[in-house]
Amino acid sequence: MTNASIRVLVADDQDLVRTGFRLILDAQPGVQVIGEAADGAECVDLARRLRPDVCLVDIRMPRLDGLEVTRLLAGPGVTDPLNVVVVTTFDQDDYVSSALRGGACGFLLKDASPALLVEAVRAAARGDALISPAVTVRLLRQLDEYQRTTAPVAPVQGGLSGRELDIVRLVAVGRTNQEICDELFLSLSSVKTYLGRIQGKLDVRNRVEIAAWAWRHGAVRSAD
Repeated sequence: MTNASIRVLVADDQDLVRTGFRLILDAQPGVQVIGEAADGAECVDLARRLRPDVCLVDIRMPRLDGLEVTRLLAGPGVTDPLNVVVVTTFDQDDYVSSALRGGACGFLLKDASPALLVEAVRAAARGDALISPAVTVRLLRQLDEYQRTTAPVAPVQGGLSGRELDIVRLVAVGRTNQEICDELFLSLSSVKTYLGRIQGKLDVRNRVEIAAWAWRHGAVRSAD
């Protein structure tokens, strides 16, 4: 996204929440809420007609829940997937993992700050992924615990070069693109190019899935 506004669709069954999100987002330069939906079926219909850059989707809604909405708009097999950020008061790990498997590129709790909400929308619009820090920490702990309780395996390289593995490890511990640039003495464009290659080699869609791959395959450990 450069000059054009980031077009956002907000889906939540509470009027107050939708109004709050609209006020926060419409106040940001380069962001515009183009539609609101009070239930999941309405969200899917509006999203397919309006083609927003980002859909903010609540988990628990009438008719279709947010997980099903996410799967229909961004899941595997969708020809032209949309960017979906799931926003909810419910932070159970099964919701998070289900949302990410369904194609979500962000997961926020409703008590996240307005700044984090805006950051998640901007990240989704440019094809990145953002998850609330508290959720990220729990996911990584869960994956790390899985590593500890299963038979130890040698790290899997996944066809990646040494430099690509360096970047994967940094993504897995939450480094931003700029922080990766600083640590590895690379330009921002080089980091983005590497990330594109990594996604292709690992057959993943975003940096959250890169991080999950790293933890599951022993490329990174809690000591990192």
